Amino acid sequence: MMRRREFVAVLLCAWLLTACDRLPKPTPIAPEAIVVAFGDSVTYGTGAAAGEDWPSRLAGLSGWTVVNAGVPGDTAERARDRIEAVLTQYQPALVVIEIGGNDFLRRRPQAAVKDDVRRIIQSVRQSGAQAVLVAVPQLSLFGVLSGAKSDAPLYRELAREEGVPLVEAVFSEILSRPELCADQIHPNAEGYRKMAATIYAFLAQTPKGAD
Repeated sequence: MMRRREFVAVLLCAWLLTACDRLPKPTPIAPEAIVVAFGDSVTYGTGAAAGEDWPSRLAGLSGWTVVNAGVPGDTAERARDRIEAVLTQYQPALVVIEIGGNDFLRRRPQAAVKDDVRRIIQSVRQSGAQAVLVAVPQLSLFGVLSGAKSDAPLYRELAREEGVPLVEAVFSEILSRPELCADQIHPNAEGYRKMAATIYAFLAQTPKGAD
């Protein structure tokens, strides 16, 4: 009897840990909705021709009006101060946030980057829009030497703490595949196509697009 109780207790603990680790799913938005892609050069589309950036491709896949609010070289610290103007101008239903890579390159403390991204999320929510995070790869010696990138932990932490949906692994996976990259920190046209397909599949809760 004790063994059975212990077994049930272990199963319950495992279920609770899994449930606690689950992140929110995005809420569906109307076909005519305005979506803001908010970020840095990766959102802007550096490394590819005009119209090959992931926000443009997302618009083509979804039918939404997708505003590209990416600024090359932008940091979470600076983006925090411009989000209000973007929200006021476009009044979006959804904001997809991809920011932090330039902060990592500048060796800003993770805690400071996390705080800035949190404030961006909170500004989006206060406007009445839905916020969705895209995880950005962390800067590491192992990643540089091996070519394998992984998401910075702060994005999953923020997704849990703020209760926001998180698109994981897509950016880090693309930067781990040279054939999808224009350089060490930017996708190429095919990389942006994959990024858009994955983000759209996540937002629409459909199977991922073809690689």
